[in-house]
Amino acid sequence: MFMYIPLIAIKMLGKSNTNGQDFINEVATIGRIHHVHVVQLIGYCVEGSKRALVYKFMSNGSLDKHIFRKEGPSSLNYKKSFEISLGVARGIDYLHQGCEMQIFHFDIKPHNILLNENFVPKISEFGLARLCPLDESSLTLTAARGTIGYIAPELFYKNIGVSSKANIYSFGMLLMEIAGKRKNLNAVAAHSSQIYFPSWVYDQFNEGKDIDIEDATEEEMKITKKMLILVLWCIQMKPSERPNSMGKVVEMLEGEIESLQMSPKPFLYPQDKPVVNDEENSETTSSSTQSFILLMK
Repeated sequence: MFMYIPLIAIKMLGKSNTNGQDFINEVATIGRIHHVHVVQLIGYCVEGSKRALVYKFMSNGSLDKHIFRKEGPSSLNYKKSFEISLGVARGIDYLHQGCEMQIFHFDIKPHNILLNENFVPKISEFGLARLCPLDESSLTLTAARGTIGYIAPELFYKNIGVSSKANIYSFGMLLMEIAGKRKNLNAVAAHSSQIYFPSWVYDQFNEGKDIDIEDATEEEMKITKKMLILVLWCIQMKPSERPNSMGKVVEMLEGEIESLQMSPKPFLYPQDKPVVNDEENSETTSSSTQSFILLMK
C-alpha cells in the first residue's frame, strides 16, 4: 500500500533579539487562517533556541523570481499576472475582514508571495503581523516595520495610529511591480523621469499616452492600464485618499477600466520629515531606514 506524502517547506528562524516574538506572531496569526490565498501552516517545532515552521511546499517559489527575471522573458503572461494580483488582493481582504481579528501583515512584497504548481498566489511571512480587533479601525505602532519601498509613509511617524490602509499602500507598490515587471525605484534608469516608476506612469496617463508594452494585445494593454490606475490610488501619500478597504480594491480590479478615474499624482516621500524610531525586532526596516531618509533630503 502506497501513501501519498505531500512535499513540505521548513522555515528555520534564526537567533533574534525579540525573545521569539516573530515566531509567536507567525504561529498565532497564520495558525488560525484557512484561505486559498494564504500559505498553509502545517506545524511547528521548538527545541531550545531553535524554532522551525512547517508549510506546504510551493513549487513555483516566490513571485519576485518571476517578475524580476535577470535573463529571458517573464514566465508570467499578463492574464496570469492579473489573476495573481487579484488573488493577493482577495487574500489581504480576508486578513482584514474574514477572520475573528483583523490581521495587518506589514510586509506585503513580491518576495513574500508564494506560487503553487498552478501559480495560485499564497501570502506568506507573518513575522511582522499584528492583530487588531474587528471593532477598532487602527492600532498604534512605536516604529516602522516592513521593507523599504513597500512601507506606507505613515508608518515612519512615531506613535501613530495605523489602519489597514497601510497594507493597501504596500499592495499598490506590489501591484505596480507586477504590472510593470520592474522595480518601482531604479536609481540607474536611463531617464531621470523614470527613476520613480509610479510618477512616470502617472505623467504618461496624464498626458494621454499609454504605456508601451511589447507584443501585448489590446486586451492585455487594457488590463495592465486598469492595474496601473488602481496602483496610483493605492499608493497615495494620505491614507484618506486611498481606497476605503481591500474589498474596494478587489471590486476595482474586477470592474471595468471605464469606471476608474485618475488619481492625484503619487509622490515618493511626504512633504514633512517623519520621526523614525526603529524597534530591534524590525530587522527588515533597520538596515534600510538610512537610505529612506537620504531620499528625503
